[in-house]
Formats: sequence, C-alpha cells, structure tokens
Amino acid sequence: MTDAKPPAHLRPARAEQVAGGSGTGRDTAGGASAKTGAGAGAHVEAGKNATGVGTAGAHARLEPAAELGFSGDPGQHDDTDEAMLHAQRTWDGTLATNRLDALGVDQERRRMETKDVTVSVSLLVDGWPVDVRKSVQSVIDHTNAQVLALDLGNIEGSGDVLNELADRYPDRIAVWHVSELPHWRGGTATWGECRTKLLRLDEAEVHVLMETNIVLRGDALTPLVAAVVEGAVAAGWQGMEPVHEQQAVPDTQRPRDGAAGPGKVRALTGELMAVRRSAALGALPEDANYGRNADLELSLALHGELIVPEEPLPVVRLESHDVDPGYEERESKRNYDAVLHLLGTS
Repeated sequence: MTDAKPPAHLRPARAEQVAGGSGTGRDTAGGASAKTGAGAGAHVEAGKNATGVGTAGAHARLEPAAELGFSGDPGQHDDTDEAMLHAQRTWDGTLATNRLDALGVDQERRRMETKDVTVSVSLLVDGWPVDVRKSVQSVIDHTNAQVLALDLGNIEGSGDVLNELADRYPDRIAVWHVSELPHWRGGTATWGECRTKLLRLDEAEVHVLMETNIVLRGDALTPLVAAVVEGAVAAGWQGMEPVHEQQAVPDTQRPRDGAAGPGKVRALTGELMAVRRSAALGALPEDANYGRNADLELSLALHGELIVPEEPLPVVRLESHDVDPGYEERESKRNYDAVLHLLGTS
C-alpha cells in the first residue's frame, strides 16, 4: 500500500490559519452569506427560509417599523413602554434567529465539503467493555465514518463486544484481534506500534485517533474533517501548549500543562484528533510505549497547521481508566524527552 497518489478530496496544506465562520447576527450583504452553503440549491433554499435584516427573499414592507412594535410614526408619537419592550424582544428574537440561520448554513457547507472525504476512526481496545460499547456506538450513531479497532488480548471481554458490534454493523466496523496484552498493562503491545498498524491498515484520507473513554453526543467529526479539508494537517477536540522547561526531576505532566484553543494551536491531544493519513505516516512515534505525551510528539512532528474548531464539539469523556500512576510516569519519560527535543528544534 502506498501514498503515491495524493488525496482526492483534500486541499493542499496551507500556511495560513484555517478561518472559522463567525456570525454577527445580521446579514448585511442581503443574503450573500448563504452562497457559502452547499451549492446553488442551498443558496436558493437559504434565501427562501431566511429571516431577519437583509436576508435573501425579504420584500419591502409598507410599515416596517410597525412590525417591530413601533408606531410607524418617524417621531414615535404615542409609543408606550410596552410597545418599546415588545420591539426590543422582537429585535432580539430576530438576531437569535439569524445566528441560528448562519449556524445552519455553516453546518450544511461543512457537510457538503466533507461528504466525499473518506474518514476512519481508529481505536485501541484494552478492556473496559462498557465504555467500548458506548464509544463505538456513538461513532456509528452520529457519523458516517468507518471504525477500525485493534483488540489487545480481549481484556474483560472487550474483544467480544467488538465482535458483537461488528456483526451488527459489518459495513462500518473492522476488528483485528491480537493475543498480546498492552504494554501499559504489563504486556508487549506498545501504543506506537499499535497505532502505526492501524494507520497502515487504514485506506481513508483522514485518520481519526480516538480513545475508548470518549463518547460523541453529536457529529463531532465533521468540524474536524472540514478543518483538514480546508488545509490544516490535523484538527482535534482539545489543544495543548507544551511547556519547554526542564526540571531536575522530570515532571511527565509538564508538557500538557497549558490548554490551548480554539483556533490554531501548537499541539493536539490524542483523545480525539483527525489527521491527514499521509502526513501521519511519517510523524507517528512508532517507538512510543505509552500514549501519554506521544500524542503531543505526533502533533509536533506534523508539518502544517493544527486547529481546534471555534465551536464546542459534542463530546464527553467517561470516567478515567485506572492505570498505575507510577507505571504511567515511568513509561511517559521517554515520550516526555521526545517532546522536549521537538520543542527545542521547532
């Protein structure tokens, strides 16, 4: 499998920051903003149903002031406080409606831009079968992405849960089982090795790293994929600002101290991250034993912009999986050093 052919639906990565849509609540261009929707058809429909100031499809009124609760008299004679209050409420309602209209147009634009882009969600499954079921089902329910799952040792029957889901959704879920236990549970299967295998098994244009304690409450992937389509090399749920500062006793938490975003960020967490698969192939740290800080290492090794969408994504985190904190600290040391090295050379 090669990547000699460039992705068919992704624009080239660009240097400028991916611009997010922002609405003022008023369409002062007479409905022109609807043209950013899904082609001419979306423009016509947006104009047909638009409401508020300056939207397409509006027509002249004989008494526009009266419709807002005013008397219609330029001097506003005989206007009561109640009428003024009604006017303010009507105006506020119009602004709110326009914001919803703009949001709907933006969502439709994103759906159209990403509808032909192939997307796969990759999962490392290492136990917690209840969480696995919720996480995978949320991807099935709220997105059209394929699910690629690598089961490590069928811990607590989590591999059996994957098989059950794959039987139910054979066109959406692909599962691979290995007997090795994960390195962070005392086995030999490392985070970097497993993630690299999933990346190479994938054939999609956009590869999504997702953890099994993450559940989608809506379509959280389209905004991430849209940012990649626009030119970002990767987009994620949460951004980080790694700290380049060493201590006598290394603190494995330090590179993750500063949350960042929305907008352009320096690093993304691996809880939910969409990345151009062709770019990730050369950047994913295959020799990382443990995932903590390895996701930051991946981010820093990518060449291009990293984006956190402006609007909050419909994502929730389930209770943290219990891992021996001493083991986590030991195994994160290698990733921590790699992050510091990349920070020093970037």
